[in-house]
Amino acid sequence: MNKKTVSTSIFLGLALYAPLLHAAVTIDRMFSDGMVLQREQSVPVWGTADAGESVTVAFREQSKKATAGKDGKWMAKLDALKVGPAGKLTVSGKASKVQFKDVLVGEVWVGSGQSNMAGGAGGYAKRDTDLAKIIAGGPYQEIRLYAGSAWKVADKASMPRFSAIHLSFGYALQQELKVPVGLMVGAVGGTPSGRWLSEKMAAADAELSKKFKAANSYSLSDFVNDREAFMKEWQAKVAKAKAEGKRPPRGPARIGDLYARHIEYMVPYGIRGVLWDQGESKTQIPGVADQYVVMNALITGWRKVWGQGDFHFLHVQKPSGGVCPWDPDNPVNRGAKAFSPSLPGKHFDNPNALAYHLDHVRMGTLKNAPLVTALDLGTGVHPSNKSGYGKRACRVALGSVYGRKIAISGPVYKSHKVEGKKIRVSFHHVGKGLAFRHAKALQGFEIAGADGKWHWAEAVIDGESVVLGHPNVSKPVNIQYAFSNNPSYANFYNKDGLPGLTFTTVKWER
Repeated sequence: MNKKTVSTSIFLGLALYAPLLHAAVTIDRMFSDGMVLQREQSVPVWGTADAGESVTVAFREQSKKATAGKDGKWMAKLDALKVGPAGKLTVSGKASKVQFKDVLVGEVWVGSGQSNMAGGAGGYAKRDTDLAKIIAGGPYQEIRLYAGSAWKVADKASMPRFSAIHLSFGYALQQELKVPVGLMVGAVGGTPSGRWLSEKMAAADAELSKKFKAANSYSLSDFVNDREAFMKEWQAKVAKAKAEGKRPPRGPARIGDLYARHIEYMVPYGIRGVLWDQGESKTQIPGVADQYVVMNALITGWRKVWGQGDFHFLHVQKPSGGVCPWDPDNPVNRGAKAFSPSLPGKHFDNPNALAYHLDHVRMGTLKNAPLVTALDLGTGVHPSNKSGYGKRACRVALGSVYGRKIAISGPVYKSHKVEGKKIRVSFHHVGKGLAFRHAKALQGFEIAGADGKWHWAEAVIDGESVVLGHPNVSKPVNIQYAFSNNPSYANFYNKDGLPGLTFTTVKWER
C-alpha cells in the first residue's frame, strides 16, 4: 500500500467515524432531573458544544434551536411556560442527547445572605416545633431544593441540610399557591454585603463610588483595578493608627468573592425573585457603612446580569425583634418581646446610634424590594423561630409579588405637617386602619422643638394619621417613633396586625 492509499484510508476512516470526534453537547449544572422551571416568563437553557454546532432544546410542545458560538457556549430560551404535569426536557446535538425527567414548572426563588439564611433546618427544628413538623411531613413532591449540585425532592434527607428560613418560606408559599416551588441557596455565615456583589457591579454604581471616594484617597474604580496599590495604602493607615495608639481600620472587603462562588453560577436560571437575610456584618467596604447604598448597588447589579427585569428582592429587616406582636400567641411571633408599659427615662438623640435600623427601613423604598418586617418577630442575632420568619416572608411575597389583597407591612412614616402646637403624621401601609394595643393609650412617639429636647408625645389616632403634641413643646419641629435599641414600649400597629416601623424626622449625616 503506497502513501496515498494509506492517507485515503485514514481519511475515509475518519469520515466514517466523524460523529465520534464531536464533543458531546453539555448542559449547565443548574439543570438536572427533578428541576423546577420558572413559569410565565422566558426560560433560558444553556451549555457547551462544538463551535458552530446546532443544539435543540425540547420541552412539552416546544422545540428551540441555538448555535454554539466560537467559545462553544450556547443558549436557547423556551417561551413562557404554564404549570402542568411533570415532563421531560431534552437537549440534542449532532452526536449526543441529554434528557432530564420529572421536570416541573412553578415558582423559583433564590435565598442568599449570611448565617440566618445559611443555618440548616435540621438544627433549627430542635427549637422550632413548626419547622420540625414541616420536615416530618415530607416528602413534598412539589417542593424541590437545589444547593449547588442537583435538584432534589424536599424529603427527610434533603430538608435538614437546607436553609431553615428558605425552606419555611418555600413551604408556606407552596401551601398558599398550590404550585411547584423550587428553592436555591447561596449563603455564608458572618459575611458582609460587600462580598455579595461583583467588583464590576460596585464600580458601576455612582452613589457607592461617590461615598467610597469621599472616604478614601483612592477611587472605587482604582480599588477594583489596582488592589495592590490600595492594599499598600491601607497598610500604611494601619501602621499610622498603631503608632498613634489608635484602633487600626478594618481591612478592605474582598468585594465579589462570595458572589462569584455562590451566586454567579445560578445566572441566568429563570427565577421569580430573591429572599435576602443579611445585615449583621454590614458592608465592610472601606468608608462605606451605608447598607442602603451597597444593597441598592447589589440589587441593581444582580438584576442586570440576570436579565429578567426588576425581579422582586425581599429582604429581612434587621435587627430582629424589639416590639411586642399584635397577637403574642400567634406562632409566627414565637420568641418575640413582651410589651413593656414603662417608657424609658432616656431619649435617643443621635440618629447615628440607630443608623443600622434606619438603613434597613430605608431599603424597603427600593423598587420591588419590600421589607420583610421582623420588628415583632423572634429576637436575637439568630432567632430560633425560622418558621415564623418564613411565613412572614411568604406573606410579603403574596402581597407584593402575587397580587393578594393583604397587608405586607405595618405603618411606615410618609410625611408630617405642623398644625399649631401639634404635628400630624401620615403613613404608608395603613391597611385596614391604624390602631394601638397592650395599653390604654398609644405610646412610643417622641416630639421635640427647636431646642432638640425630646419629650414623650401625647399621641392620638385621627383617621389615617396620628396627631402628636406635648405641653412643654409649643413650637414642634421633629418627631420620632420606636427610636431605641429596645422599643418594647411601642404599641403602634395597623389593624392587619403588623407593627409600625422605626423612624425619625431629624436630618442627619453619618
